[in-house]
Amino acid sequence: MSSFDESEAFEGASLAARAMAARGHPYLNELNPAQRDAVEALDGPVLMLAGAGTGKTKALTTRIVHLLNTGKARPNEILAVTFTNKAAREMKERVGRMLGQAIEGMPWLGTFHAICVKLLRRHAELVGLKSNFTILDTDDQLRLLKQLIALENIDDKRWPARMLAGIIDNWKNRAWTPEKVPASEASAYNQRGVEIYAQYQARLKELNAVDFGDLLLHVVEIFRAHQDVLEQYQRWFRYILVDEYQDTNVAQYLWLRLLAGAHKNICCVGDDDQSIYGWRGAEVGNILRFEKDFPGAKVVRLEQNYRSTPHILGAAGGVIRGNESRLGKELWTEKDGGEKVRLIGHWDGEEEARWIGDELESLQRGTRGLEPKSLEDMAILVRASHQMRAFEDRFLTIGLPYRVIGGPRFYERMEIRDAMAYFRLVVSPDDDLAFERIVNTPKRGLGDVAQKKIQYAARSNGVSLVDGARILLDSKGLGGKGAVELGRLIEGLERWRRMVGSPDRSHVELAEIILDESGYTTMWQNDKTPEAPGRLENLKELVKALEAFENLQGFLEHISLVMDNDQADGDEKVSIMTLHAAKGLEFPAVFLPGWEDGLFPSQRSMDESGIKGLEEERRLAYVGITRAEELCTISFAGNRRLYGQWQSAMPSRFIDELPEQHVEVLTPPGLYGGGYGAANPVGGGLEARVAEANVYNSPGWKRMQDRIKDRPVSQPKESRNQVIDLDAVSSHVMGERVFHQKFGYGEIIGIEGDKLEIAFDKAGTKKVISKFVSGADDIPF
Repeated sequence: MSSFDESEAFEGASLAARAMAARGHPYLNELNPAQRDAVEALDGPVLMLAGAGTGKTKALTTRIVHLLNTGKARPNEILAVTFTNKAAREMKERVGRMLGQAIEGMPWLGTFHAICVKLLRRHAELVGLKSNFTILDTDDQLRLLKQLIALENIDDKRWPARMLAGIIDNWKNRAWTPEKVPASEASAYNQRGVEIYAQYQARLKELNAVDFGDLLLHVVEIFRAHQDVLEQYQRWFRYILVDEYQDTNVAQYLWLRLLAGAHKNICCVGDDDQSIYGWRGAEVGNILRFEKDFPGAKVVRLEQNYRSTPHILGAAGGVIRGNESRLGKELWTEKDGGEKVRLIGHWDGEEEARWIGDELESLQRGTRGLEPKSLEDMAILVRASHQMRAFEDRFLTIGLPYRVIGGPRFYERMEIRDAMAYFRLVVSPDDDLAFERIVNTPKRGLGDVAQKKIQYAARSNGVSLVDGARILLDSKGLGGKGAVELGRLIEGLERWRRMVGSPDRSHVELAEIILDESGYTTMWQNDKTPEAPGRLENLKELVKALEAFENLQGFLEHISLVMDNDQADGDEKVSIMTLHAAKGLEFPAVFLPGWEDGLFPSQRSMDESGIKGLEEERRLAYVGITRAEELCTISFAGNRRLYGQWQSAMPSRFIDELPEQHVEVLTPPGLYGGGYGAANPVGGGLEARVAEANVYNSPGWKRMQDRIKDRPVSQPKESRNQVIDLDAVSSHVMGERVFHQKFGYGEIIGIEGDKLEIAFDKAGTKKVISKFVSGADDIPF
């Protein structure tokens, strides 16, 4: 039963809307009771509190379809906001499938930044900009800040530009313009932060440019200062839907409240238990106080999970219950019990990586009594990126294919940045930062002296660097090769600019012309370094990407907003990523290594934010566990090498919060000693069992300590520069089975002094120094 009278809703509605409604609403039958309740509550404020894996995207897209089918709103009257372009595309595709036709006329479905770009281009003059403003990326932002810092004679080694960029970004996330930064923040950046922030904003306007923070900040300022503009969009956006509301910052929160202030038809979907981005400005308080912001709001809890087993949900629920700042919900599922969450301790991080590598191969072969799994179905989620090294080393050794999610991105490569600087300068001639990047790339004989002359001419005349260069050339202020090449560049920019929008040239052809006529493609064709062919291939891929866009400006906006290239190849690979990067993903098998106090929860997070930081870390643990569909394994190490130093560690406090009935403590043979194992459990609850399984109780660990006592405090590392004693008599013999910390088990096939040639089982043949191997029967585990 709908929560409104459809006959009233359709009074005066179009024939198309009436025809759509006449078909009925079969999609409602595909929802569970809570989802349907959230979908049908169309008018007034609604908070859809959606737990992990509870079908929030389905409910959100169905709500859009219901608004359209019931005639409550036309497509252009719905504002639907997401955090990623991927989520926006998925939402649009789902709506189209449910309607049975391609979705057209929904211009306001997209990310916060993408929608604010459209709004700001319409009203740019209200904040002192032109409509063709440039969106700076992080690299250009830092270059501009470095210029301002240098002008103020500030030591950028002690006070780096990246620090100031972070401070300014935080202020913009809080919707603070320079004059609104509170006195409590006045000490930022050596007492100069607010002053340089004001200079930075003024310089951006001179460049006709904005950074990411400005996209929201400027629109919020426009809405605050111009009531008529705000009221116009309040009338246009009759219904507002927001995904991932728990991740909104203050500026996004204010933007939404301003737009919903009149009709209050706003539906926010989120999960307070998955708010993990406080470090980049997200405020969990936004979702916690929704009912205070919108009195009488309807709160619907989606608690039926379609992803994970009961044991996984039980373990995650036990951990998250330790947080006090939450609205509260209990996830449940109709699935069978499945396997318990597995918990295991290791002597060090390398052993942890070896064990997980073996488990991945076992799961792939199906030797654990389970159905074989593809490597694509498995993921390792770490708290900090430095944990990845041990896994990468191990997987390279055993030949296990893997991918690191969140590494260097396509559009952040040097050659791509250079090419896009050319494109930006053609679209926006006032973009001085783009001009500075390409003015001498490729080499045009325009060194520092020539570039300073261009800058002086521009500043003296109050014009852009392009116009400054033109003035310098006209006045004969520059001679030689530099003057000739600069003239060609200026002529090229003017010629390419005339081609923009020309019916005789597509923007794809224009991009090729720019790269060819500028000499940039030729530069890499003549480059003899091993990287050059790859850079040329990347440039080809860049031009190919343009085909999906209507024009050059649309492409540049897309790149600025997305900045990723997630094209997957056909090989099966296990994924390694941080817990933050894993949000929104799911895998049949998940490994969660490094659950040690100080590492997870992060000591830095707790030191900087206290209880608030600890609660965000606990939410991160909840996110990690709930990424698993069938199998979840948590591990910790008693010792871990951090920044070249060995450090002892205690199991994470989150381990003690795991409910015993949902956890199985694993004990590989010989690791812990004392006859402890799954078949011989020790009483006293999970905490006591984990303590008994502590790696410090193992005979192998004790043997290692005995060995360390007899060695120098600082042990030499194995390296290419290690001195080999060819006259030494080895204690090893041909054919002996040995163990190496990195390469595993192998057999000695050659001996030369204290250098051994070993055929390792999985790493192939290696030459190592004898002191770095142990007899296979005497390994410390």
